[in-house]
Amino acid sequence: MTLRFAYNTNGAANHRLDDALALIAEAGYDGVALTLDIHHLDPLAPDWAQAAERVRGRLSALGLGSVIETGARFLLDPRAKHEPTLVTADPQGRARRVAFLKRAVDIAQILGSEAVSFWAGVPKPGVDPAAARDWLRAGLEEVVAHAAGRGVVPALEPEPGMLIETVDDFAGLRLAGLSLALDTGHCLVTGERDPAAAVRDFADRLGTVAIEDMARGVHVHLPFGEGDMDVAGVLDALEAVNFDKLVCVELSRESHRADRMIPEALRFLRACRGGRP
Repeated sequence: MTLRFAYNTNGAANHRLDDALALIAEAGYDGVALTLDIHHLDPLAPDWAQAAERVRGRLSALGLGSVIETGARFLLDPRAKHEPTLVTADPQGRARRVAFLKRAVDIAQILGSEAVSFWAGVPKPGVDPAAARDWLRAGLEEVVAHAAGRGVVPALEPEPGMLIETVDDFAGLRLAGLSLALDTGHCLVTGERDPAAAVRDFADRLGTVAIEDMARGVHVHLPFGEGDMDVAGVLDALEAVNFDKLVCVELSRESHRADRMIPEALRFLRACRGGRP
């Protein structure tokens, strides 16, 4: 089968969104993982719906599919990275995160995106783990219900250091309607299982997949060839399970050289396929 590749706009943060989309399309990608942010389709702007319609037209003209990503660092709080989250002690803070995720779902519906990817968050010191899990489940249920009403796939991404850190943590939630957003590099950080094995084990629950290189035990997204990821093995596993959704390259630290990294990453992936797409 033909694998389909996308590039995450969090790795093109120094480009205007239109310019980033053009670079991604010109390189030959099939789609974009669009990280909603203050400068890339701001979901909190008064004209967010009109902006989403414009981006939908741009994606259509460029022939790009999409996944919506929600990991912007300071979108909700300019003074605290990634806060508030689904496990923030303040109920108003959690409500803000839920409202943002619902808005992301609404944007995904407008764009016709394959999935919305999001994570749980890191409980602050002193937060009772049982309470955090209750808050998380309540927020997830609200987001999943909203997504079901919009025909959008909600996908939870296990993140090193967060309350839901591994794919097994995700499985333990047992929440109907919630898919897995698998970042294959995170498996190398947590050491939970081989990335290709995670693809095979969770094939029927994959909502979206991210790929990059990563060193074992170190949560730093690296360009391909600079870490320990068996990229070809992961791609083989995705092909073996007939994964037909976008495989999203996430190089969030490479915005300063996105003009090079966008095409170079795709060339590497294609080389791993032996010249196949």
